[in-house]
Amino acid sequence: MSDAPTMGLPAEPQGESRAEIVVVGTQIRGAKTTGALPVTVVGQEQVDAVAAVSGADLFRSIPQLGGVTFNEQVLGGGSGNAARGDVSTVSLRGLGQGNTLLLINGRRTVLHPTSQAITGVIDSGVPTFGFNANTIPVGAIERVEVLRDGAAALYGSDAVAGVVNNVLKSNFTGATFDAQYGGAEGTNLREFTVNGLVGFNFGGGRGNVSLFGGYAQKSKLYLRDQDYTATADRRSFVAGTPFANNASFNGTSTSTPWGTFQATGTGVITSNGVALTNASRQFHIQPSTNAGCQVAAGTPGMCYDDGSGTTQMANVDSNLRFNPNATFADLTTQPSVKRINLFSFINYELTDNLDFFGELGFYQGKTEANIGTGGSLANIPITVAADAYWNPFGPVGSPNRLPGLNIPDEGLPVTIRSLNYVDVGLRNVNVTNRQYRILGGLRGMFGDWNWESAGLYSWATVKDTMDGTSSSLLQAAINKTTSDAYNPFNGGSLSDPSVGDGTPNADAIVDSFRIQSTRRNKTSLALWDLKISNANLIGLWAGNSIGIATGVEFRRETFDDNRDPRQGGVAGTDITYTDAVTGIFYGSDLMGASPSPDVSGKRKVWSAYAEIALPLVSPDMEIPMIRSFDIQIAGRYERYSDVGDVAKPKVAASWDLLQGFRLRGSWSQGFRAPNLEVINTATLDRVNGGTEYVLCEADLRAGRISSFSQCARNVSVLRRSGGNPDLKPEESTSWNFGAVFQPPLPEGWGNVTFTVDRWRIKQKGVVGLLDYQNALNLDYLLRVQGSSNPAVVRREPTADDIALVAGTGLAPVGELLYVTAPFQNLLPIQVDGIDFNLDYRVGTTNFGKFGLNVNAARLIKYQLDAPAAVQAVTDGQAAGEINAAVPVPGGGDVVGRDGQPRWRISANLTWDYGPVTIGAFTQFIDDVYQDAVFDADGNRFVVKGQTTVNLYATYKFDSGMMKGTAITVGARNIFDKDPPLASGGYLSSLYQPQARYWYTSIKKSF
Repeated sequence: MSDAPTMGLPAEPQGESRAEIVVVGTQIRGAKTTGALPVTVVGQEQVDAVAAVSGADLFRSIPQLGGVTFNEQVLGGGSGNAARGDVSTVSLRGLGQGNTLLLINGRRTVLHPTSQAITGVIDSGVPTFGFNANTIPVGAIERVEVLRDGAAALYGSDAVAGVVNNVLKSNFTGATFDAQYGGAEGTNLREFTVNGLVGFNFGGGRGNVSLFGGYAQKSKLYLRDQDYTATADRRSFVAGTPFANNASFNGTSTSTPWGTFQATGTGVITSNGVALTNASRQFHIQPSTNAGCQVAAGTPGMCYDDGSGTTQMANVDSNLRFNPNATFADLTTQPSVKRINLFSFINYELTDNLDFFGELGFYQGKTEANIGTGGSLANIPITVAADAYWNPFGPVGSPNRLPGLNIPDEGLPVTIRSLNYVDVGLRNVNVTNRQYRILGGLRGMFGDWNWESAGLYSWATVKDTMDGTSSSLLQAAINKTTSDAYNPFNGGSLSDPSVGDGTPNADAIVDSFRIQSTRRNKTSLALWDLKISNANLIGLWAGNSIGIATGVEFRRETFDDNRDPRQGGVAGTDITYTDAVTGIFYGSDLMGASPSPDVSGKRKVWSAYAEIALPLVSPDMEIPMIRSFDIQIAGRYERYSDVGDVAKPKVAASWDLLQGFRLRGSWSQGFRAPNLEVINTATLDRVNGGTEYVLCEADLRAGRISSFSQCARNVSVLRRSGGNPDLKPEESTSWNFGAVFQPPLPEGWGNVTFTVDRWRIKQKGVVGLLDYQNALNLDYLLRVQGSSNPAVVRREPTADDIALVAGTGLAPVGELLYVTAPFQNLLPIQVDGIDFNLDYRVGTTNFGKFGLNVNAARLIKYQLDAPAAVQAVTDGQAAGEINAAVPVPGGGDVVGRDGQPRWRISANLTWDYGPVTIGAFTQFIDDVYQDAVFDADGNRFVVKGQTTVNLYATYKFDSGMMKGTAITVGARNIFDKDPPLASGGYLSSLYQPQARYWYTSIKKSF
């Protein structure tokens, strides 16, 4: 019976076998070409050593699989725009998850339905899709093959950096069941998983059915569980260092219960002759103990001050900044998870030369998380009506009008400029991810020809439900004229202004504007292929034969993003928000979320490929210094219904100089098609945190700060983009050359294999946009030069804005509204690195069996050519026109920056002695620096490297009632190391916030 299709056997074999290394990434079944391409194989030993419960656990242990930007630690704030829930992606070489192709048994799987706009080196701000690694049933994995080479010529789009093929146990006989329970010390985190795999033959041995079922359950991990996440103000962690009091370590929010407001009109408003507002009529509420009180507020112990509160100027009223981590005990770092993986396989020999094979797969991951409260966006404000019950500028005779106001008797409306609705409480987020897979095919032979054809349909869905707030219902509650109106002017906690809300509104009032929003996404993949190959097409000298493969493929991809009716922002279709006082239409009624219309797209892709294997020299020819020499040539053509066509080649070769020593190399071109969202989106608004460095410049010139390290001009940046149907596929060129060394060892010394591979990937036309921070940086430069960046849209400067820059030589800077940034083919990128692998195996001796595998990846270069706007900022910085400490994302060599460590190393050691197995796994991640975090001298903050160690011991019973049973006890992170400190607590793309984790498991085989 034929096996399921795979990418091939390991290029760096593990175990005792001295069999020839066979080529990977070939479509020629039975080809004799050997070892031309680099591959990392992760087998059961590493799965056991990592104690992997999910694909995320397993793939994070592979050095070549870069940072994980899609992960369960991304909770997405209040907008629901992130890919959140039980999700984790793979990113070979750190090139972004869209450049790595994930396969199951050699064929594609469907993309995760929710995109994510990453803020980082690659795909910054661009909605990017990835394959969800958690849909892979870890308990059913036979091995994972990581092809570390461009493979678009063989597999098509997305394989720019390589391919991760998950080979599942699809032809199994017998039964095995296992269960594992574990938890992290000192935290709430507990995990339980149970798996079962059953297989049996039928039809007189002509057929086999294999069934796998897995269930995993994990409890929440809370922010309070780790001291580095328990507070948003982490300045105490860097006390006594050059980064002491650095603003970057103060993660408290300027969106606070101590609201900032603005009355309509211009001119200072006074109460009994005392100035209450500035000339722009801005004012805020604060404790009476803060400096600057102008007029007593209606709430005891509080007062009104002019200006804009926490954003008035650096370090003024900084105690009003909000610390959500210290306010809400049940904020989650990681959600609770309930995961189900089901897979079934059938193989049946219809005739001696014809087999049927099929797969059925189902995955479901349900998560629950708690996120904090939020406020209305600056670009979607709420206006308090003049006659609202709590309005301090209400009409004469209203209960809360301040005395002696110099305003009309009918009162004035007030706009809420900044306010965190803390009394709304925690918001619950529930995400259900599902994925389905149906595959059926035939394979057989006629003569020397192998052929295979299959049809695949796979689809994935996401339902993301979140507690939220309706802006229109909130405004209605605020604008009531009775005492049961919502009071936005009641401030926060007097005892600790940055924590909690000491004067919350009644639950009945808050309940009137609480809602639930639901987002539903779906992606689908329909695929049919036909593959034909012949490993012995034409006989050559010394028994060699030319091999050939060719094939055709058709696939249809779809994407649907159905937003909650309150977020779509489409008048006449969705539930929209129009300010009831001003009459201004804002669209999205989901507070804290910019309008996001529904998006859908589809494409059809026709492709054809061909491959030739040329074993030019074999050992039988006895040519000196050329024991064997093999060449692989491949090419692929793909035609897209939406972005045109593309054709790419690949050439690979291996040269055995002598037995045990091989040189190998490859050259290929690749491509990645723009995803369906960046092509089909009408308007895409996204809000991110940024820094107004031009205001920091004003603070520095005015003497309010002594260096840019004290810059505290954090702002919410609305980036406005739109789909571009004229985008073209990104193109790439890659090469790899290396060596495989398998020296013969004395009898009893075992087998050793050492490989080294030097590689490079160049991409051009990468889909991107000008990073919103770079747009602000360019505005900074141009304003210093006397102009401004038209892509940065602002309000007219207020009196406060004018006063802020007085005497600095800078023109007034109005409040930021949004930044425009269209999607376009932009960045050229070059990434260079080198991989090392050592595998040593010693067979049965008096001391048992030993196995050691060391896998290391070194990043040599990660060069991004800066767009013209970014280059202008860099040039301006070099010329001394703007401060040298300003980080400039998107240009230069970023090795060692943020999520791109120079070194990643893992090692796995096992010792078998009789019924006992002892194993250890260690992983090292190198230092990185945070580009946006710097001290007074401009030195970047270094996030230190870390080495973690896992240990486990297994006892296998070989007789009696316990025969076939194995019991394991182990620990991850045995030395209980915290993730290295970063300004946000830790870097979630590189580390998981997990203390020492103990587990035990039991496995029974029949």
